[in-house]
Amino acid sequence: MKLIGLVGTNSAKSTNRQLLQYMQKHFADKAEIELIEIKDIPVFNKPADKKVPELVLEIADKIDAADGVIIGTPEYDHSIPAVLMNALAWLSYGIFPLLNKPVMITGASFGTLGSSRAQLQLRQILNAPEIKANVLPDEFLLSHSLQAFDKEGNLIDLDTCNKLDAIFDDFRIFVKMTEKLQSAQELLRKEAENFDWESL
Repeated sequence: MKLIGLVGTNSAKSTNRQLLQYMQKHFADKAEIELIEIKDIPVFNKPADKKVPELVLEIADKIDAADGVIIGTPEYDHSIPAVLMNALAWLSYGIFPLLNKPVMITGASFGTLGSSRAQLQLRQILNAPEIKANVLPDEFLLSHSLQAFDKEGNLIDLDTCNKLDAIFDDFRIFVKMTEKLQSAQELLRKEAENFDWESL
């Protein structure tokens, strides 16, 4: 199974990146996870020529070719980071790599609640008409993330490890199930292509 891990931050020392790196290593026998950075994507401003930046097209192609996507999001002011919102804006501007794509949401934060509010917001964004991803009902929240890893980058708490293992196994099943849900794929794509907020 080929998965993309979208690092939803531009922070150099993010525990969300650390969590995705742990998953990449920990689940290597179950899936190939390629981590993708979004920090260098230019700020979205609807271009006059309607051209999507080359970097965004490269990311979209990798998402298209993957079986599923894992998005790691921090929480800033009860919402997802601007850099992640920016990436999703580009990834839904005339291109639709996330359409019906299985997505697992993860999030790490220094506090007790993980990134629960940001994850809820991200779930709503991924359901937007121009994105329409197929999001796993469960998400993984990592609280107190500064204390969660050992020096080798492994999760310390056994219960946390077991929970992540279980959710990831469910995601692998979810990916296989989503592959079978293709009957409405072309109709959804046409709807996304024809959707225009300006004409509402």
